[in-house]
Amino acid sequence: MAETERSSADRDDLAGLLPEQSLLSLEAYLDMQRAIGNETRFRILHFLTEQGAQSAKELAQELDLPSNTLHYHLDTLVDVGLVENRKRKTPDSDSLYSYYQATALGEGILEHGVRELMREEWDLLDAYSDSSATHP
Repeated sequence: MAETERSSADRDDLAGLLPEQSLLSLEAYLDMQRAIGNETRFRILHFLTEQGAQSAKELAQELDLPSNTLHYHLDTLVDVGLVENRKRKTPDSDSLYSYYQATALGEGILEHGVRELMREEWDLLDAYSDSSATHP
């Protein structure tokens, strides 16, 4: 099968996954998944959802990341829409105007993606340990 035929067939197989009037394309959703598939980006997004808005300086300190590494990963998260860079009208106590926060999509992809899988694993382990305790 030719490349163009295969990609067209692949799209047909995926038809119906998203509503016709979807705000995001399938590619956009996949870009988000790829972004948090990186451990550093996952840690950044997780930290932002747990701790709230943070400056780059605070993130670098809390996550023990060099500034250039942090900014590379923050840029990726911002590009796919999982994190936003906001500006304050007045500086905070450290004279910083800029901060990062998780978007609703960022919170959603963590809560209904990776974290849900992690919870399911805990549930399965609990169920297994309960059943093995009653069945020697």
